[in-house]
Amino acid sequence: MRVNAFLIQLIVLTFAVPSLGWAQEQSVETQIVDAMNRVFGSHPRFRTNHAKGIVVEGSFKGSPEAAALSRAVLFDGRTIPVTVRFSDAGGLPTIPDGADGANPHGMALKFHLPDGSETDMVTNSFKVFLVPTAADLRDFFLAIAASPPEAPKPTKLDQFVASHPTIPAALATIATPDSFAHEEYRGLNAFVLVNKAGERQPVRYVVTPDQVVHLNAAEAAKRPPDFLMTELPERLNRGPVIFHLRAQLAAAGDPTSDPSRPWPDDRTVVELGVLTIDKAVPDSAEAEKKLLFLPGQLTDGIEASDDPMIEVRDGAYAVSFSRRNP
Repeated sequence: MRVNAFLIQLIVLTFAVPSLGWAQEQSVETQIVDAMNRVFGSHPRFRTNHAKGIVVEGSFKGSPEAAALSRAVLFDGRTIPVTVRFSDAGGLPTIPDGADGANPHGMALKFHLPDGSETDMVTNSFKVFLVPTAADLRDFFLAIAASPPEAPKPTKLDQFVASHPTIPAALATIATPDSFAHEEYRGLNAFVLVNKAGERQPVRYVVTPDQVVHLNAAEAAKRPPDFLMTELPERLNRGPVIFHLRAQLAAAGDPTSDPSRPWPDDRTVVELGVLTIDKAVPDSAEAEKKLLFLPGQLTDGIEASDDPMIEVRDGAYAVSFSRRNP
């Protein structure tokens, strides 16, 4: 039922949004952004997806286990400043935080390295991604746009979901948290950690809080529309929020090129370090306009895997950034 509720609410929220044209000769990244605009509409100065969010700051300190896996300065045990943006899913800047369509929630991290460079991680509360390819992601949003409430059954969306079982599998893994601080976030793409000896280990990131607390649909619907956005600064006024950055290690044969395919639950998970969030930025709305988080913005010791969606996400985020900051 969660899958159907999510899809129905997304359609209702976006019904009557005017269509935006896109040309087949455009890049697939631009086509994805245009397809999302068909669903959510165009909202100047806001992200195409995960439009509603809040920016906070803190620090990260890597573990000895991380230093053994990667030569990246990020993991050498120094305290690294971090900028973090938590967000609701979708392109509607005023979506209620408790709506099904606000799932999955996002956590994007920008690590400010000692030499002045940056490396990013983009995670969210899915355990696996909706679809395996960029074309599938574009076509999913086009199917939503083509399926208003009065559309004959089966709708384009019904047909698309029926032919893509990864979608209900992914949606079944999400729920509304009672706080951004009480959610687990995952990096769905695989990356490769490279240590000082040149040994390479494919991983998927997991960002884990001390506890995960989810609300059922009825509880979430009773919360104020901005409860996640207001609760986090209030929580930080009382003390820091702690997360553990971990890595799920791939074994031989585990797929690294398809973010919709999970790795077995029995794969080893290694502690990479502790993330401490200690303050909300004074003007989050202004700060987030300047922030661009790119999964493929990496540092020595961390490499992209063979997952083509890493490059696609970089491209789509750049298109969205250029449109909200013309």
